[in-house]
Amino acid sequence: MITLALSKGRIFDETLPMLAAAGIEVTEDPEKSRKLILATNQPDVRVVLVRASDVPTYVQWGGADLGVTGLDTMIEHGNAGLYVPLDLKISACRMSVAARADFDYAHAVRQGSRLKIATKFVGIARDFFANKGVHVDLIKLYGSMELAPLTGLSDAIVDIVSTGNTLRANNLVEVEHIMDISARLVVNQAALKLKREPIRRIIDAFASAIPQSSQS
Repeated sequence: MITLALSKGRIFDETLPMLAAAGIEVTEDPEKSRKLILATNQPDVRVVLVRASDVPTYVQWGGADLGVTGLDTMIEHGNAGLYVPLDLKISACRMSVAARADFDYAHAVRQGSRLKIATKFVGIARDFFANKGVHVDLIKLYGSMELAPLTGLSDAIVDIVSTGNTLRANNLVEVEHIMDISARLVVNQAALKLKREPIRRIIDAFASAIPQSSQS
């Protein structure tokens, strides 16, 4: 049995065509089913639905043989026990620093101010500001980041940005770009040795399904 870990939402939807390239079709709609383990048209392949932040953990510890996860999640988790063969070029977005439109972020940085930064990506934020020599207090949040600067909890946030519509709706602006994000295929290193042929077939099928425009 090959087990693939996916999270509901955009990554799940954009992974389906890649699974189809491998001849794998999920037989149930995760939005209509309460099941957390979904069968496919291949009797030896199944999909497990887990929280996005848990995908690398399931793969690392053998709860899944492979999974699809965002670069942001992978960096926060670390790469221990993971083989990362492909950037799938799906679920593209970016990691940015954002602040209130009326907050002079650039001036605060130049002055050497100690900034309060709200984020759920503590590791990425810590490394980014350390490399810039900016002193920060990191406040870990799990909910809507946009609320933090609006209530005075933080000076700025570090968060994923896709369209930027949510920032604009809350009078926030991007003030620094940290990195571009896309989804990666991650594989359990032990599973790759024990189930080499079937996993290799899936990896190769995924590779062939990466949008050509993204590969150029």
